[in-house]
Amino acid sequence: MNDTESKDSYGHVLKYTGIFGGVQGLNILMGLVRNKLVAVMLGPSGMGLMALFNSTITFISQATNLGISFSAVKHLSEEFDSGNAERMEHFIRVIRAWSLLTALFGMLVCMAVGPLLSDYTFSWGDHTLHFILLAPAVGLLAVTGGETAILKAARRLRPLAMIQICSVFASLVVSVPIFLFFGQAGIVPVIVLMAFMNMLFTVAYSYRFYPLRLCGSRGILGEGMQMVRLGVAFVLAGILGSGSEIVIRSYLNVCGDLDVVGLYNAGFMLTITYAGMVFSAMETDYFPRLSALNHDVEAVNITVNRQIEVSVLLLSPMLAMFIISLPMLLPLLYSGRFIPVVAMAQVAVFSMYIKSVSLPVAYITLAKGDSVAYLILEGVFDVALVLLIMLGYEHWGLTGTGIALSVAYLLDLVMIIVYARVRYQYVISSRVCLYVLLQLLLGMAAYAVTFVQDAWLYWSLGIFVFMVSAAVSLYILYKKTSLWNKLKQKYLRK
Repeated sequence: MNDTESKDSYGHVLKYTGIFGGVQGLNILMGLVRNKLVAVMLGPSGMGLMALFNSTITFISQATNLGISFSAVKHLSEEFDSGNAERMEHFIRVIRAWSLLTALFGMLVCMAVGPLLSDYTFSWGDHTLHFILLAPAVGLLAVTGGETAILKAARRLRPLAMIQICSVFASLVVSVPIFLFFGQAGIVPVIVLMAFMNMLFTVAYSYRFYPLRLCGSRGILGEGMQMVRLGVAFVLAGILGSGSEIVIRSYLNVCGDLDVVGLYNAGFMLTITYAGMVFSAMETDYFPRLSALNHDVEAVNITVNRQIEVSVLLLSPMLAMFIISLPMLLPLLYSGRFIPVVAMAQVAVFSMYIKSVSLPVAYITLAKGDSVAYLILEGVFDVALVLLIMLGYEHWGLTGTGIALSVAYLLDLVMIIVYARVRYQYVISSRVCLYVLLQLLLGMAAYAVTFVQDAWLYWSLGIFVFMVSAAVSLYILYKKTSLWNKLKQKYLRK
């Protein structure tokens, strides 16, 4: 690969990581605005009711959609890369058939278990009718997932970004007036309407590029069984992850109290959400590209290492500033009562440094369709995470849970890289090691600043470390991409 192609490849990764990271940032910002308005109109009880409905619907959706929204990307990406339009259109029909089947199945499950959900989720009143009325939302989510997978596999990245932007604004426009006039009675209609509008935006773009063709074929469902097997593994891994989180929170509740659970959850979610602005691009852009070339060992190595480089260089300055600004940021987003979680979150940030390396490598297993290996690796990580959290909290309290998170992700990284090396001949490049080491040292410097007591010195040193981290990342990205020159030329033409 020549220098120009290399720069264009780095530029592509940087461009779409920036685009989807920006969209994710907008999503977070609009979510904060929406939650603030909804909290005023519904109050704590209304927010709690909506959270219960949303979490239940999400769980049912994930448990019944067979992971098609994810596994379909891998298989369709291969067809897209082959250039066989006829074969690709046929497999799109397979995806849509399975999406419709899982939509109907999910709706039926939601209605059937409505009485059980009402009994186990609520200690007051009968909410069976609410869950029956929410069943269409499960079906709509399944259809949306299938169409989103088609757009991802076909590299329709701009439409995917537009869909997310439209959905974010639509959720604000729809929910606020309904809650204003109907209060808590509007919760169920809002959830269904938001699912419907999201599906509408997705289908509008998907059908524009790949029109719906209603032509049945015997055995069309059977052709998707390989896709379903990978999807089921993805679903089971998600259930294991959810189960580990339930165990962790139950343990913290028993050994501590509800305040400890709330503090841990705030620190965990804040860290994950912040880093998610960079990680969001991986499933949308990186995974389809990796799936398309999964049979080429050299191409896989190059693609994975470049994704790690860009992820580390983009995320590291943000994490350094996050460590420094947490004492000011956390009370703004929550309240002064959450200050005890600052130390835990500052240590847990290092898990995101590690995840920026491990996540691109972990996608190799999914791109190869190695569902059993993926399930085992995720299961081992979940068990290790639970045990380390218990050990960390017992010895060092909340701060110990932050240490445990970072250690668990480090063990996960070692496990994933060793498996990828042995099974797929993946070799991490020396440049990746250099960039990770450099930015990790700067992250440790930012963490060291948190022990400075003098406020003026704290902020001076913190901003200095952030600027060094940002300067290092910008310099390397400037050298590796032609994106800056393209932006400059575009600006000069104006």
